[in-house]
Order: sequence, then C-alpha cells, then structure tokens
Amino acid sequence: MDGCEYPHSMPFTEAERAEILANCTQFLAFGGGKPFAQKMREIAESEYAEERQDFYGNGGMVARVEAEVAELLGKEAAVFMPSGTMAQQIALRIWCDRAGGNTVAYQPTSHLEIHEQGAYRELHHLRAVLLGESDRLFTLGDLKGLDEMINSLLIELPQREIGGQLPTWPELLGICDWASSRDIKLHMDGARLWECAPYYQKSYAEISALFDSVYVSFYKILQGLPGAILAGPADFIAESRVWLRRHGGNLYTLAPNAIAAKIGLDSQLPRIPEYVAKAAEIASALEGIEGLEVVPLKPPTNMMHLYFHGDKDRLEEAFWEIARDEKMILCRGLRETEKPGVFKMELSVSGHTMDLDVACMRVLMARVMESA
Repeated sequence: MDGCEYPHSMPFTEAERAEILANCTQFLAFGGGKPFAQKMREIAESEYAEERQDFYGNGGMVARVEAEVAELLGKEAAVFMPSGTMAQQIALRIWCDRAGGNTVAYQPTSHLEIHEQGAYRELHHLRAVLLGESDRLFTLGDLKGLDEMINSLLIELPQREIGGQLPTWPELLGICDWASSRDIKLHMDGARLWECAPYYQKSYAEISALFDSVYVSFYKILQGLPGAILAGPADFIAESRVWLRRHGGNLYTLAPNAIAAKIGLDSQLPRIPEYVAKAAEIASALEGIEGLEVVPLKPPTNMMHLYFHGDKDRLEEAFWEIARDEKMILCRGLRETEKPGVFKMELSVSGHTMDLDVACMRVLMARVMESA
C-alpha cells in the first residue's frame, strides 16, 4: 500500500475509471468477471457437455440437475426454470389456488415487493401482506399480530436487502410450526440458501424440510448462468411445469444453463464454509471504523452490507483513488438509503475475495472514511 502523493483533484471520468478497472488485480465487492468467451469455453469443455441436450426441459443435463437438487433439498421433485422471479410467482399462485384464496405474506423487502413491478398482483391477482418492518426480520409476534387470514407465507433465507440476516434456528422453527399448524403453505425464497448451512449447522434437506416448496438460484454464489430450481411435492412440480409453459419459460433447451449450474454445484458448494468464515473475518476487521457500519456485525452467511456516512461523491472518488493506487476495487459505486448522508454497498464474499488481507482492507476503508 504505497498510497498516492498527488490526490486526484477532479472527478474521475468514465474513461479513467475503465482504465483503472482494467489494471486492478484484487477485488472486494466486484470480482472483475470473466470474459463471456471464457465462460462459454468452460461449459463447452466440461465433461457434462457430452450429455445429450434436453428437449423443452426433458432429459439431458436439465433432468440431471433437477434430480440432484431435489435430492439435496430432500424434495420429491424439482423443475429447472429460467429465473427465480418466474419460479416464485408460480409457487405462490399454486399454493393460493389450492387454498381457495389469494393472500401471501412476506417481509417488506422481499424481491417480489421491490424488484418485480407488482408482477404477483398484475399477473396472478395475488394480494400481499407485509410482515414487520423493512429494516429487520419479521418475527413470530408479527405473524400472530395479523388480523386477517393468509394462504401462503414466503420466507427469504437469508434476507438479502437487510444484509443477509437470518433468524435463529429456534425462531425459524417457531414461525414454520405456527404457519403449518394453520395450514398456511410455506415457501422459501432460497436464492442464497446455499450460504445458510454453516450458520444452521444443518443439511440443505433439513432446512428445506420446514417448507412446502423451495426456490434456489444458480447464478449467484454458484457463478452459473441464469437459472433456478423450484422443488416440492411431485404433484406440485407437475402443476408448476404447466405454469412454466404458460409463462413462456419452457424453452427449447436450457442445456448451457444446466451445465453451468452443475459446474457451480461441483466447484462452489464445497467452498461455502470458507466464504462464510472469510466474511466473519472481514466484518470483524471493519468494526469500529468511524463513520462505517457493518450490518450485520456478525454475518451468519457470506454477505453483509456496509453503510458509509459522508459525502457520496467524495466517498466514491476515494474508492477510485484507492483502485488506482493499490490496484484493488473496494467498491464501484454506492447506493442511496432512506437516511440522508448515508450510503451503502453490498459485500458478498466468494472466490475473488479469499486472498485479500483483512488488515490491509481495514486501513484502506479507514482511508476512505477520512476522505469523506
């Protein structure tokens, strides 16, 4: 860390940032990404590319991944879908139809609520009940305080928009037991379920056993192409395949996506405990830097949010100065929050983060805050 004797007096241009990024060799919040051609070569050269391709989801690697993930999650059956958005809408629609209602409940920052333009409402005529407050996990008390019946309950593990927080195992059991005893169908938004096992010290099947249906993603920590699995009872999955066709998601082939998913299951799943442990080291190293908050302070998974108090432009320029001086990308841009003068970044630890020195990281983050 040599520092810089001549601070940058003007905002970096887009061209300057692109040049800095191209010269960086270490990445905290952004892994640099692979050239698309390299990704395609990995898929084409994989042993799994020798499989016959699926035909509209039948056979090939799609069927193989469906069977493997169904077993991992302890469910009777599974269906490969192009996106989690599609999978979750389908799951909630089926459970509500079977219950003869249209009401689903979830935490206010659920993906369905803030990222899908009301698709659950516009496409499926479902109605949402928001549980608790946007900056925390909902509780059993929030559920018991409802003054109306709900047909399905969605629980996101972990809750991404609040830093990847998780309920404790006893808390999760209490919520699921309460819902099940009232015949409320439980669906898991498990986009990041893969990262939860070290915290719970349970298998994926044990965690999933609490839920009637589960969605998992392949393009996040598993670093695959777009793709998702929806898993549950055999009759539920059979009906999901009908809805998949109705959504236009029953594509001619998803072989490349399924191969990438299988590569991710093989290469990344075994490394999850390493990523979670590294996240804990990073959070501990950043604790106590003035003007910087780590949420949650003790991450249960490989994810956390960093909240920066200060001037957004100065903060971002400081990040780019460090990128230029140290060849390390800490953050490419900050997001607004509801609090004036507070900005955040999401940090998800994976392979590109493992070699970073946490003591060095603390020094650099403190330098950023001094600039703000």
